[in-house]
Amino acid sequence: MPTKNNKQDWNWQNSYLQLPDKLYSKQAPAPVPEPSLLYWNEALAEQLGLAFLTGNEERLAEFFSGNTVPPGAEPLAQAYAGHQFGGFNILGDGRAILLGEQINPEGKRFDIQLKGSGQTPYSRRGDGRATLSSMLREYLISEAMYHLGIPTTRSLAVVGTGQTVYRQKVNQGAVLTRIASSHIRVGTFEYVRQYGTIEEIEAFVQYVIKRHYPELESADNKALALLEAVMDKQIELVVEWMRVGFIHGVMNTDNVSIAGETIDYGPCAFMNAYDPRTVFSSIDRHGRYAFGNQPNITHWNMAVFAGTLLPLIAEQEEVATEQARAVLDDFPRRFAQKWYQMMFRKLGIVKPERTDAALVDELLELMERHQADYTNVFAGLRNGQLQEEALNASFEFQDWHARWKKRFEVMPTEANTLMVQSNPVIIARNHLVEEVLQAAEASNYQPLNDFLKQLSKPYASGDDAPELQLVPSDFDSQYQTFCGT
Repeated sequence: MPTKNNKQDWNWQNSYLQLPDKLYSKQAPAPVPEPSLLYWNEALAEQLGLAFLTGNEERLAEFFSGNTVPPGAEPLAQAYAGHQFGGFNILGDGRAILLGEQINPEGKRFDIQLKGSGQTPYSRRGDGRATLSSMLREYLISEAMYHLGIPTTRSLAVVGTGQTVYRQKVNQGAVLTRIASSHIRVGTFEYVRQYGTIEEIEAFVQYVIKRHYPELESADNKALALLEAVMDKQIELVVEWMRVGFIHGVMNTDNVSIAGETIDYGPCAFMNAYDPRTVFSSIDRHGRYAFGNQPNITHWNMAVFAGTLLPLIAEQEEVATEQARAVLDDFPRRFAQKWYQMMFRKLGIVKPERTDAALVDELLELMERHQADYTNVFAGLRNGQLQEEALNASFEFQDWHARWKKRFEVMPTEANTLMVQSNPVIIARNHLVEEVLQAAEASNYQPLNDFLKQLSKPYASGDDAPELQLVPSDFDSQYQTFCGT
């Protein structure tokens, strides 16, 4: 296991190379003509033990464009598979290179990956590059999620490449450095199950348990215990997404982190007016990954994960299936329990009673009926200044509010603390994300810098920036997000 390290230097341990080589291809990043450092996350660099790099922009641009491989790194592209919109595909890092695993001063292991760093054996005719806009979007949203307190991959750097990238239009190119506790996905298990022997599947499970769930090493049935642990992590993660109105947009199994982190910020967005059917992704034409369907898709993804573990759960497939199904069948109960607990905290209900679930359900029904803003309603209840006129004018809401107030006032100090901790006032509003990204594409980074500062304090009162709570009328009806690939 990693040990505490205080030296000011790279501290690589490339454990993924110990796995069967069918799981990766050694691959150096492709050089770029004009690397220029656009963003460097100093606070994250400090956490990683890389603060010694801060200040030398030329060196940073060389390292994090892929032009220079850091000493001790052993770059590779990972192979994986995945169910994309329900259909199975063989995939892999088509535009990403894992430099290696940095051990930070506290002894924790983090993947350092370059995204947009050129073609790999898994590119499938793709150019291996990334647009500046999509990489800045990932930097922005992943940092917003981090400050919201939601498990997430993070962004260490964005480097311009001096290249042109063609998507829906002509774009500037960039490379993002993504930090994760690992890049192992449900899709990685699908790949191992498809191409690995039983011994290789078992070795991979042992590796994942040692890296992410060491408490399971003494379990009688490690594979079954891993299924349950990963399922609980996914439930906790998606409940947190729903707490803040986040829509991932593309919950394919290759975008599901075994570590329970939010990964792959493609067509993601935040919901404004509450509607469980909300979809912004241009490729999600049937609402598979709509806001309110995220729990169902998580359950589906965990069923896929369970299928990859069956040979290790029990020798007889029927027995293994029965044991896995017993875990999966408990998903709805576990999710509902976690979700209501989260909603009770949002409403400041300190000691929930059986009838409080109806209080939650009624509020959401009223919010949907009156197209009330999800973030602003809870922020308004928290601050005692609800601005949603249509909702406020409703007799049903006034009745609901009176009943809620009685529950809140049972333990008002504790209730207020819960609400402040659970209800952000500032989120990455979609129209503001687009505005700051458009400015950045025109080489004006000040709006993006200002927005990042505001997003770093999402639970502040918001009194000094009320414009961050306003949404242009009819914006959502025309808004679409894109994958960027």
